[in-house]
Amino acid sequence: MEEEEKQVISVRGLRKEFRGTKAVDGVSFDVARGRITGFLGPNGAGKTTTLRMLLGLIRPTGGTAHFWGRPYRELPAPTSRIGVGLDGGAFVAGRTGRGHLSCYAQAAGCDSARIDELLSDVGLRGAADRPVGGYSTGMKQRLSLATALLGDPELLILDEPSNGLDPEGMVWLREFLREFAASGRTVLLSSHLLGEMEQTVDDVLLLHHGRLLCSEPLGELLRTDGRLESAFMRLTRAGNGAAA
Repeated sequence: MEEEEKQVISVRGLRKEFRGTKAVDGVSFDVARGRITGFLGPNGAGKTTTLRMLLGLIRPTGGTAHFWGRPYRELPAPTSRIGVGLDGGAFVAGRTGRGHLSCYAQAAGCDSARIDELLSDVGLRGAADRPVGGYSTGMKQRLSLATALLGDPELLILDEPSNGLDPEGMVWLREFLREFAASGRTVLLSSHLLGEMEQTVDDVLLLHHGRLLCSEPLGELLRTDGRLESAFMRLTRAGNGAAA
């Protein structure tokens, strides 16, 4: 029981084929409580497909994905336990930032005070009543994060949250996620930005051509390779050689 509580996410043999093409090929991994786990790899590696299978948005061809020992669909009140940001640009252009959060607030069980708090936390208080269509990409990323945080979740799942952020925004996001994890909560985030992730994550899941090449603490990879980019090159070359 103690081990089950420690592992927030457990994935075993997850597979997805689209018309005979393997997008995700037998992926297995765990995500531990209180850690920031980076789900890393180039665009097209299968990261987003995997995240969508975890959340029941895509039916897997095979395998299982559990949160605290249960599939997502069996969790009671999942929006209060898991905050999700899979598309940083999925907004109604004419709706304000505050209006966007208000649309999701009831489902997350929060009030206007929580919305004000989050707008301040993500640095959008001054833009709260402006149409989202006029937001920069980085501002939309911040609004997406605020949406994921509405229910004060135990787990954040974020897909490419650094895209469009300027250097100051990246530092802010990094510090925010570290504080979130330090409070005993958990983060799983996908990214292809290896340099930024090297400064952010505790654990690394490396996906390439739908296959998981690595599931290790970041420190172990850095002791071996010095840089996350070097580890990526070594592992992908070895994986290509094995596949050949």
